[in-house]
Amino acid sequence: MSVSEARLAQIANRFAELEARLASGTLEGPEFIAASRDYAELEPVARVAREIADMRAELLSLAALDDPDMRELADEELRRINAELPEAEHRLALAMLPRDAADSRPAMLEIRAGTGGDEAALFAADLYRMYERYAAEQGWRVEVVSVNANDLGGYKEVVANVTGSGVFAKLKFESGVHRVQRVPVTESGGRIHTSAATVAVLPEPDEVDILIEDKDLKIDVYRASGAGGQHVNTTDSAVRITHLPTGTVVTCQDGRSQHKNKEKAMQVLRARLFEAQRDAAQGEEAEARKAMVGSGDRSERIRTYNFPQGRVTDHRINLTLHRLPEILEGPGLAELIDALIAEDQAKRLAAMDG
Repeated sequence: MSVSEARLAQIANRFAELEARLASGTLEGPEFIAASRDYAELEPVARVAREIADMRAELLSLAALDDPDMRELADEELRRINAELPEAEHRLALAMLPRDAADSRPAMLEIRAGTGGDEAALFAADLYRMYERYAAEQGWRVEVVSVNANDLGGYKEVVANVTGSGVFAKLKFESGVHRVQRVPVTESGGRIHTSAATVAVLPEPDEVDILIEDKDLKIDVYRASGAGGQHVNTTDSAVRITHLPTGTVVTCQDGRSQHKNKEKAMQVLRARLFEAQRDAAQGEEAEARKAMVGSGDRSERIRTYNFPQGRVTDHRINLTLHRLPEILEGPGLAELIDALIAEDQAKRLAAMDG
């Protein structure tokens, strides 16, 4: 995808204009924040655009060189630049792809056991640990917001807040149904069972993105209970919040403090309402999004983890990796996520070219 000289000049001019505005010292408050954000987004684009402009100028200069003594060196340099230019133009095309405004945000990670009873809950716990380890490798912070465990150490449901750089951009393709095929620890006959867990990754809004009025909330407090009688609370610290206009219900009973549980439940509620708002705003774009790597639909089966064969298959991009332990340990997950991002970028580039 070759970018015109006019477009390169436009990028350079816009970047120089932003640079001058920020250096002037006249911007304050929201204006300064907006200009800083625009500058940060445009900087990688402007850097590659400058690189391409320099390479093209160098090509013209070398082609015009008529010194016979320098011709051999010039031809070698021409070959090098002509080989590197398409790769730089591809990088620029990727940098110019429209970005999801939520990509840089933290995310709310929700994992729920699906079909399969206790085995599904154990698998949900495996998935949570996989994301926790992947997050640690990325330098992110994971904080449990709410967890509902069973007697075997599995999770019927776990909700966690993931913060760090580019969290939603990397985790957003994880939403959907994850299926596991293995012999459960609860199975004495050695038969392979198929179980499932659903994953939802929601970008976390700023408080200004979602305004929730007190009159729209019904808040119930009750006594928390834990698996097998563990962590049973003697005070009414668990919180259930119902958002009346949408019927969205969020519960949190993980903390010992009612105030802390209410705070965490509100955090989850904001994320769910923000995602609903994003889906509604996308409208026609939602159809285009489904044509990409994944729609984010939690009912869509996206991946199978097959223990007997030691493989993980992502059904959206037909990628199978025979490195199941490494993927569940966290490091191997990066290869899957990178492949999903690359496929999404390739499809969006093709759509722009078309």
